[in-house]
Amino acid sequence: MRKKPPSSKLGNSVSDEYSSNAPIILHPGAAENFTRTIPDNSIALVVTSPPYNLGKEYEDREDMNEYLDKQRETIVELHRALKDNGSICWQVGNYIKNGEVFPLDIFYYRIFKELGMFLRNRIVWRYGHGQHASNRFSGRYETILWFTKSETYLFNLDNVRVPAKYPGKLHSKGPKKGKPSGNPKGKNPSDVWEVVSRDWENGFWEIPNVKSSHREKTIHPCQFPIELAERCVLALTNVGDFVFDPYSGVGSSLIAAIKHKRRAIGSEKEEVYVKVTRERIEHFFQGKLNMRPLGKSLYEPGKTEKVAQIPKSWVRDESTIYYDGNEK
Repeated sequence: MRKKPPSSKLGNSVSDEYSSNAPIILHPGAAENFTRTIPDNSIALVVTSPPYNLGKEYEDREDMNEYLDKQRETIVELHRALKDNGSICWQVGNYIKNGEVFPLDIFYYRIFKELGMFLRNRIVWRYGHGQHASNRFSGRYETILWFTKSETYLFNLDNVRVPAKYPGKLHSKGPKKGKPSGNPKGKNPSDVWEVVSRDWENGFWEIPNVKSSHREKTIHPCQFPIELAERCVLALTNVGDFVFDPYSGVGSSLIAAIKHKRRAIGSEKEEVYVKVTRERIEHFFQGKLNMRPLGKSLYEPGKTEKVAQIPKSWVRDESTIYYDGNEK
C-alpha cells in the first residue's frame, strides 16, 4: 500500500519575508538583517547552530572577539523577538585553532547572561563518529545551551520522555512500597543526548550526526539531524507556535517544526542552501523526504552488520598483537 504523504493544517506555502499569518517563512538573506523585521514577543523557540568561525566555504574566518561581537548583535535581536515564556537552544561545538580547543558555549554563555537569560540546561549531544585526531582525544560531542527568557517558561517533558530502563519497577520499601517507582510515560531523557539502551536485545539508540551514510545527508558540510531539533521543538513549544532558526542551513530545524505542526521561520544567506531547504520542504509534504524517525535504533548487533576483525598481519600468535611492527 502506498504511504500517504504527511498532512499539515498549516499548509506548505513558503514566504520569504516575515508575516504573522505565514505558516512557513524562509528568508534568503543574512540573519542579522532579517531578525530585525520580526516583532517583539512573537517567537516561542529559537533553535539553531550558528557558524563556528572555522573558515569553511560558507564562513569567513575572523578574529574570535570580532566574531562574538557580531553574534551578540543578532542574539540581542533574538532576545527581543522571543516570547516571555520562550526559549533559545544554541547548539555549538568547539573552535579549533593551532591545535588548541576553544569551547564556544563558554564564550556564548556570557552573552546570554548579559541579557538576563536563565540557563536551564547545558545539554551534551554525544555521537559516535567524527574526525579522528592524532595529537589529542577525538571530539565526539557538541553542546546545546538551553536558555529561557524569564523564570516562567514552557516545558513539555511528557512529549520527549524515553523508555525506562526498568519499566514497571515498583518501590520495594517505604510508604510507596508496591507502587510504580517511575513515570508510566517513560523517563526524562536527561541532559546527555546519546545512547539510551546498551542492551544487546533492544539495540542502541542515539542521535547520530549527519555523515555521508546518514539518510538525511545533503550538500551542507555541517548539517545536524532533524531529530536533534525535534526534541527541542516538542519540549519547548506548542502546536501553532513560531520556531525560528536564524542560521537555517538546509532547513533541518524548519522541517522539525513543520513535522509537528509548528510554524517555521528560517533565514539563510547562502542561495544554494535556500534552494535545498525549499526542495526538502516540498519533499516533506510529498512524503518523499528521507528522515530518521525520532527514537529509531541506530543498529541492532547480530543481524546484518559486519564484525570488525583483527588483520592477520597484526597477529603473531594468540597472545601477542603487533601494530605497525611494534609489539603491544
